[in-house]
Amino acid sequence: MLENGSVVDDNLSTGSYNDDWSELILQLSTILDLETVEARIYLNLLRLGPVTASSLAKELDVDRTKTYRTIDKLLNMSIVSTTISNPKLCIATKPEEVLKIVLQKKQDEINRVEKIGKEVIKKINKIVPITDGHYVPTFRTVQGRANIYSHIEKLLEDSSGTIYIVTTTEDILRMYHTAIPEKIKECIGKGGTVRILTDADDKKFLPLIDRLKPTETRLGKLPSKGRIIVEEGKQMVMSDVMNASDFVNTENSRSTTDSFSLGADSDFALWTNSAEMVNNIFSLCKFLWRTSKPLTKLDIKNN
Repeated sequence: MLENGSVVDDNLSTGSYNDDWSELILQLSTILDLETVEARIYLNLLRLGPVTASSLAKELDVDRTKTYRTIDKLLNMSIVSTTISNPKLCIATKPEEVLKIVLQKKQDEINRVEKIGKEVIKKINKIVPITDGHYVPTFRTVQGRANIYSHIEKLLEDSSGTIYIVTTTEDILRMYHTAIPEKIKECIGKGGTVRILTDADDKKFLPLIDRLKPTETRLGKLPSKGRIIVEEGKQMVMSDVMNASDFVNTENSRSTTDSFSLGADSDFALWTNSAEMVNNIFSLCKFLWRTSKPLTKLDIKNN
């Protein structure tokens, strides 16, 4: 049972989990860099207590093989442990311990990069003759949702111009649990303008969308289920169809399970500073913006 008194019902085949539960899953998957189904399995292990993997699969109506693979991954991350009994029981690590483990891993990685990175830069400057060339448009692909969000954060951090963020409601909700809201605030503080355009097919998410605190938010028809983040005259990050199926309910449990397997790692994007591409996409966003509807306080209050 959650704080608001609602009872948790987390059956993946029906998608019958409630809003607070799905919001919690979204937060956890973002913080721990997990797939949605992995976060769901961890939370349900906390809820159910020690249980076999097969019983857990039956409880959540998740494919048994997928459940075993997920448990193995969570074991390697120290998020779950197992007993030595037969059959083995899966036990969720306490949330406080999980947070400590994640923070320590990230801190170790930061320390390693800082130490080795400084040494490598010194060697590069000493050994490699660096030639400053003329401007050449560049492109790069970005793999993984966390890496994509890092690029978006960097784009916002370096900008004081006009930026369009055109993406789905699901992506907006995920962004809230990253450093993106803080970077939006910094950009606006430097005189920049951040405009968010989203679909908001599900009206109950309107108050959540507004939490990013951009200059303005509008609702309208998106050109695709991908994402566009473009800075006028400078750079852009653009994704094809994302894994927006995290919140999609289907009647067939197997197809639902398969859709959940397409998660953070398979998300990818294109970054470029090509003036021609950036200007064309920026013009598209301006057109979409003009044909969209402003998100008003009344819209938020009524949902």
